[in-house]
Amino acid sequence: MPQVALYNVQGEQVGELELNKDIFGVQPHRSVLHEAVVKHLAGRRRGTHDTKTRAEVSGGGRKPWRQKGTGRARHGSIRSPIWRGGGIVFGPHPRDYGYNLPRKVRRLALKSALSAKAAEGKVVVLDELKLAAPRTKEMLGIIANLRIAGPVLLVTAARDENIIRSARNIPGVKTVPVEGLNTYDILAHETLLLTKDALARVEEVLSR
Repeated sequence: MPQVALYNVQGEQVGELELNKDIFGVQPHRSVLHEAVVKHLAGRRRGTHDTKTRAEVSGGGRKPWRQKGTGRARHGSIRSPIWRGGGIVFGPHPRDYGYNLPRKVRRLALKSALSAKAAEGKVVVLDELKLAAPRTKEMLGIIANLRIAGPVLLVTAARDENIIRSARNIPGVKTVPVEGLNTYDILAHETLLLTKDALARVEEVLSR
């Protein structure tokens, strides 16, 4: 069964925790991880792109020239797509790119990402993380004490404004509650930093 060290905010190891092997000890499924990342990025697309059809571009409704006798090709409107400044055929229009994956696929992707981090030794657990007030300097000190390198995903059991405001100005550090944990963020950050309560909550949710 995989194990992880338990640290306090001073960076001292105060114990060890056993990780749930069904969540942190599975064989990562690469294709499912790819599906989850693509789905996440698709959901982040704004989809506000737009082009004008021939019904929306400016231009007269009259026929440019008479049908016969000019020696030129026949045309009915300068708003035709073949004219410069005319409408766009099959161009993009505002849409929602988001879509859903089956629940089992989403859960397998999360477990695969968590297991990959655990196998790499990139999971760090804090026994407790409480800040009396938003203090970026204090949060920087905690991260320095833990000797964490690279981008950090900090996972808390519940939304904590003091922690969020303390970490939001630190480059490479992102804070999410357990409810907001997703495959993309886990893979996009080198280290996964969880509080002890957040770890218990993750195992509770993914064990159902």
